[in-house]
Amino acid sequence: MTEKTHDSERWKERGVMLRVFVYVFATHAFAGFVWLLFYVGQNAQR
Repeated sequence: MTEKTHDSERWKERGVMLRVFVYVFATHAFAGFVWLLFYVGQNAQR
């Protein structure tokens, strides 16, 4: 029973780390996209 609990906890920890990585990556990608929109808008031909 201890072995199964240990594997379950490791799986949960791995899932949390993956979720944090995805959230951080998605947030930075969205911020980069918004920054790109401001950059293109500022340098647009008028």
